[in-house]
Amino acid sequence: MKNAIRLTLCILIPLLVGGLSGYLTSSNIITWYLTLNKPSFNPPDYIFGPVWTILYTLMGISLYIVLNKAKEADKFKLAGIFILQLILNFFWSIIFFKSHQIGIALFEILIMWASIVAMLILFYKTSKLASLMNIPYLLWVSFASILNYSLYILNQ
Repeated sequence: MKNAIRLTLCILIPLLVGGLSGYLTSSNIITWYLTLNKPSFNPPDYIFGPVWTILYTLMGISLYIVLNKAKEADKFKLAGIFILQLILNFFWSIIFFKSHQIGIALFEILIMWASIVAMLILFYKTSKLASLMNIPYLLWVSFASILNYSLYILNQ
């Protein structure tokens, strides 16, 4: 039972952070974001919700795995890198959608990308599976970085 509660909490944390971010920025997505010039490879809006739900769920499961497998001395470091990248993930949406700061968001997403790479490396030392579960997240943020850059160029 204890493991089920821990797994549920590990999954809920990123889902709730992502949900809060979406809630705080949703009005700007259907207003400001619609007015931007977009590149031809910009995905339709309905793709983002399901993709992020899957990614946040995988992130939570990977956190659960590393926290269960890690030595006690490593748990703080592993949780810390996870929290760091999750905070950066949250604030990217606020910077981009709520503050309309496409250039600052580009800078921030590159820092987030680096923090995800650091998380993958640290997780790999404890669990290859937990690390590999975050590859889709890294790929999506890589794509989002290119999209952010394109939006910056097209809307200066």
